[in-house]
Amino acid sequence: MHTLKLKKPLAFFDLETTGLSIQKGRIVELSVVKALVNGEITVKTTKVNPEMPIPTETSMIHGIYDDDVKDCPTFKSFAKTLAQFLEGCDLAGFNSNRFDVPMLVEEFLRAGVDFDIKNRRLVDAQRIFHLMEPRNLGAAYKFYCGKNLENAHSAEADTMATFEILNAQVHRYEGIVMKDDKGQDYQPIQNDVQVLHNLTSGKIVDFAGRMTLNKDNEEVFNFGKHSGKRVADVLKQEPGYYDWMMKGDFTLDTKRKLTEIKMRSAFQGKLF
Repeated sequence: MHTLKLKKPLAFFDLETTGLSIQKGRIVELSVVKALVNGEITVKTTKVNPEMPIPTETSMIHGIYDDDVKDCPTFKSFAKTLAQFLEGCDLAGFNSNRFDVPMLVEEFLRAGVDFDIKNRRLVDAQRIFHLMEPRNLGAAYKFYCGKNLENAHSAEADTMATFEILNAQVHRYEGIVMKDDKGQDYQPIQNDVQVLHNLTSGKIVDFAGRMTLNKDNEEVFNFGKHSGKRVADVLKQEPGYYDWMMKGDFTLDTKRKLTEIKMRSAFQGKLF
């Protein structure tokens, strides 16, 4: 039972997928909780054969592997039934407006099922969370230090608050054990600047985020047609891409880092 005041059913749903790309990703698990006007709820959950391999790094996050879905129905096989189940429902989720709704609509389109959201109201609980529990400096200062931030946006006040917050964070979280994506215990917070750097900035290549590090700590592109590909490989296979980026609307920092990678790769004999 629920206490939401509804004029039509509200379908909460969550997707597990092969990846974060709306265009390339496919659903591997779908769960829908349909809250009815009379207070009752109906739950439907199913694993889905995505008709493509699930990347290992993605499986390590949600725990669903190729063998788990090889005998499951494809999305297309139950798309019409799902559309009927969601008929007349508004939609709700967590970060759903940015990911789950677009992904679901994309899958329906691939299956040739008309799933119109024009007359549906969309409720994203994450937006409410961020609105009511802000994650700004003032909120952090209140949470960790128990103080109201006076003179906010004054450089000195903000800097002193940040200093106090980091001290309080280390004191609060040091020694707490968590599990990584492989199920191994680790302590994310330690009173060690190198550890804190690795936690908060370890994946930075260029500050604009056009490049990042993969699981092997190799620079890969983080945008466009070469997203996910090793930068060194792209520069070797498509030399003109370097010229395009150097002439393009990218930050000087990005261009500098791209040049560093190009020169390092050339020195190592990977390009020439």
